[in-house]
Amino acid sequence: MAQSAKQGRSIPIAGRGVRLAFALPGLLVLALFFVLPLGSIAREAFSEGGSAFARVLADPVFWGGVRGSLILGTLAPGFSVVVGFLVALHLATLSERTRGLALFAISLPLTFSGLVIAYGFILVFGRSGFVTLLLARLGADPAVVGRFIFTPVGLGLAYSYYLIPRVVLVMLPVLTNFDRSQIAAARSLGATGFTAHLDILVPQVMPALITAFCLTSAVAIGAYGTALALVGTQVNILPLVLYSKVSDAGSDFPAAAAISLLLMGLCCAVIGLAELVRRARPAA
Repeated sequence: MAQSAKQGRSIPIAGRGVRLAFALPGLLVLALFFVLPLGSIAREAFSEGGSAFARVLADPVFWGGVRGSLILGTLAPGFSVVVGFLVALHLATLSERTRGLALFAISLPLTFSGLVIAYGFILVFGRSGFVTLLLARLGADPAVVGRFIFTPVGLGLAYSYYLIPRVVLVMLPVLTNFDRSQIAAARSLGATGFTAHLDILVPQVMPALITAFCLTSAVAIGAYGTALALVGTQVNILPLVLYSKVSDAGSDFPAAAAISLLLMGLCCAVIGLAELVRRARPAA
């Protein structure tokens, strides 16, 4: 039997040619929709011998966009991680059927584009939005209340609408598989519920929290549809700086290509940080 098991383990699932055939569609999609566009952008960025990068790096508007993107890519994901963690913590205590229904509802924002989300927030919180008119009946000034969604804080709130579901999807499997008997043991020894979760649960799920933060931060840094619809050029972030280079008012395509490469590099660096944290996590 041992020999049979050994022989069974030595039998390959499929030949190399079959595995390559299954991987070929994915490689083709990767080449057509990532490698070729990236190569085209890189060729445009270096078309002037790299002077486009020097021109971009010497532009104070670019550095203002970097600063704005880093602020937005830190505060909105930070808020989303806190809220998403608490939501996932509650979902982990529910029955499987109830959890599935709640997860379906929470995941719906991920099916909408950034423009749809932006216009939805305008219809609800804009100057003639439902919430704004409702608060106006209570005595609030619609001009003041309706201006909130068009501010950087309102933009961060709109970002959180589709960042929180991503945090929930990352954290829910971790919290569902967490051994809650550790919390019960800490409570039996006199610890409060908050202290038990803070000292026992949070340190063990911290790598997943950092991963969720880095994922949502990369999404927030690279998103532009929601920002374009809500604040236009009033908020200086990298995607909108890039948009200004290729819109009707701009024609510096090498600089736009350089900014796109730098923006992609920034997002990759954030994702790389999550990968470093994952690899540095000690094995259980």
